[in-house]
Amino acid sequence: MYSYATTLDKVATGKAVPEEYRDCAERLFPRNGVSGRQSLKEAGMAFADLLGIGNDYARLYSASGNEKEASIERLLEHFQNNISLLIQKTWVEKVDEERKENLQDRIPGLIELIEQNSYQKAVAEFGVILEELAYLFFGAQSRKDDFTEYTFRIDDQIGLFWWYGSQIAHMREDMVMDDESLRAILLIGLCYLTNF
Repeated sequence: MYSYATTLDKVATGKAVPEEYRDCAERLFPRNGVSGRQSLKEAGMAFADLLGIGNDYARLYSASGNEKEASIERLLEHFQNNISLLIQKTWVEKVDEERKENLQDRIPGLIELIEQNSYQKAVAEFGVILEELAYLFFGAQSRKDDFTEYTFRIDDQIGLFWWYGSQIAHMREDMVMDDESLRAILLIGLCYLTNF
């Protein structure tokens, strides 16, 4: 069993976090670690709406058959292009240049895991990528306990996304969750970063 209560409680105590975000966040990442497929679908849709990616997420989540494969292929292509641009355009100190290169090198592996429908491994890898991306964007601030609250002070959607990123980073690869649920959670981050 996994628990997100610690991170959620830290964020929830911050004055900058609107109540409706906490409710939606708890439905997507329940404190007891258990969410039914239907409630996860609804929570994912609501969460994506808050991030401003609701239409893209709904289209991808609901696609089936050949449409699903073509939609995911396009998403992954756009995601890879956009994340590569984000990484390349990020200014870092000379000592962190290798970090940028290492992060860039991880993206094809993530894409491959998703294409193979290895969602547990993909979510774990995505968590590492998000932690590294946060470091490139925010430096040492991303490693502090109040990072999520800090990002909420910048912008509510950015704060919500990095809160989501912290949840992904804390998901264990050995946790029990079906592939459809993992795919749904993963699609949120892919859609957001594709449109960032």
